[in-house]
Amino acid sequence: MKGIVFNLLESAVTKEHGGDMWDALLVEARSDGVFTSLGNYSDETLHALVRAASDARGEPPDDVIRWFGRAAMPQLAARYASFFVGHTETIPFLLTLNDIIHPEVRKLYPGAGVPDFDFRRPADDIVEMDYRSSRRLCAFAEGLVRGAADHFNETVAVDHLACMKEGDACCTLRCCFSKARR
Repeated sequence: MKGIVFNLLESAVTKEHGGDMWDALLVEARSDGVFTSLGNYSDETLHALVRAASDARGEPPDDVIRWFGRAAMPQLAARYASFFVGHTETIPFLLTLNDIIHPEVRKLYPGAGVPDFDFRRPADDIVEMDYRSSRRLCAFAEGLVRGAADHFNETVAVDHLACMKEGDACCTLRCCFSKARR
């Protein structure tokens, strides 16, 4: 896993819970916390940090990962503003993942293992996303969707219709969007 993921996690944790919490998670996960954005780190390092945060927060690991995805989106929007240019709604933005965003991620972070998505549009305000990744971080994908909806001032209801963790061939997220009230 690329170091940028760990950099985003550190930033999200320290912003919401402070530097002492990040340090405590590193101790619990037995990590030195030295992550360069282009470096490669084991998936187990992320899982150890998530387990530590899960214990500290008293929440299931997937809830921590979901929180992280949502908290990472504002950072991604700030760092990679060009990915958001021309988009005013979440669904058109999401539909660029395979063809625009992930190829650019691979250029910026050679060797990055990004998930693959298939999309269906059963209605104008709904997108169904099939998620495939050996990492099985569908909760992170859901968090990123929620963060993108926040970014575009929309609300989203997400139903997890299928999950690889339960033996399905892919994870399927059904995302129903509406404009947030101001």
